[in-house]
Amino acid sequence: MKNKLYTAIGLMSGTSMDGVDVSLIRSDGFNQFSSVLDEYFEYNESLHQQLIELRNLILSIDDLKQYTSRLNEVEREITVFHSKIVSEISSKYQDEIDFVGFHGQTILHNPEQRFSKQLGDGKLMSQLIKKKVIYDFRQEDLINKGQGAPLTPIFHNLLSKYINEKYQIEFPICFLNIGGISNITKIIKKDENLEDNLEAFDSGPGNCMIDDWIRKNSKNNFDKNGSIAKSGKINQLILNQAIDNFKIDSFEKSLDVKDFDISFARGLTLEDGCATITNFTAYLIAKGIEYANGNNNKPIKYLICGGGRKNSFLIQNIKDYLLYKKNINLNSIDDYNLNGDYIESQAFGYLAIRSFLNLPISYPKTTSCEIPTVGGKLVKNF
Repeated sequence: MKNKLYTAIGLMSGTSMDGVDVSLIRSDGFNQFSSVLDEYFEYNESLHQQLIELRNLILSIDDLKQYTSRLNEVEREITVFHSKIVSEISSKYQDEIDFVGFHGQTILHNPEQRFSKQLGDGKLMSQLIKKKVIYDFRQEDLINKGQGAPLTPIFHNLLSKYINEKYQIEFPICFLNIGGISNITKIIKKDENLEDNLEAFDSGPGNCMIDDWIRKNSKNNFDKNGSIAKSGKINQLILNQAIDNFKIDSFEKSLDVKDFDISFARGLTLEDGCATITNFTAYLIAKGIEYANGNNNKPIKYLICGGGRKNSFLIQNIKDYLLYKKNINLNSIDDYNLNGDYIESQAFGYLAIRSFLNLPISYPKTTSCEIPTVGGKLVKNF
């Protein structure tokens, strides 16, 4: 007997803070999944700038208290923006929408202090859209001594089964998500106990350092397709110093964009700085892939999703660092009939369904939580 299918909207606004990815999905919260539609809604320039400024100001929990009124104002604006999106998507879909998975906009992530703050008022959204909203996905994991991230591995596990069956891709299957931060999920076998079979970790910066450099040195917000970096020259001396000075002691800690600093490239031209920072980012991602690969010598595929997969210079640099690893293949997830822009928004629709069903969304080997953890708060405020 098949499980009941639910319809959910997943909302994801990443560390680029430029807009919201929206996905409407159908799933049973277990193994059944279908994508109905995906859309992107861009923040206006004023909201985008406010978010960037606030993130730069909020460096600690004390800062949250200091800027309470400003945060509340922006949180309301974000919530209204997301709510209008849900209403627009709902009008295009005939059937009832069971849940909205509302991730919100991360403004501070500090797992050492068991804290992660996402701007987004779930109660207000529920009131505005007249639907059940599930939000605050990270806090329960943090309470259970987890890192609060990454949360998409359970969805990657579901996608791995589809890819294995349709394209005969053998396990282990890995996912490399390059958002603001990069993270890696490794699914070891098919249909094994999730607690033992699913491994994940934040592997380093993704787009965050590159975006920061571009914003501070040009009128653009990001390096489209890696074209600026491609036109520059890597400063090998500065790159080597950056690599020597930066150590990731362990892949057991989740990361925040504030963990990375672009000051080492100060004084370089826009193009050379971008090329050097992009190569540094590629180096750290490659180190994460080497860690995930371990002693494995069998052919293994890494499916790349997230905005960073479009940066051809970054991807080529990662491949260059892994040239000696003949068994590792990097492919865009789009090659397997999945849209790499919307994996995370689809995931939060799926996580909302699992949260409602009281199923875990994080595991000891994905976030370092002590026990498999059900995350998210359900609110019905209408």
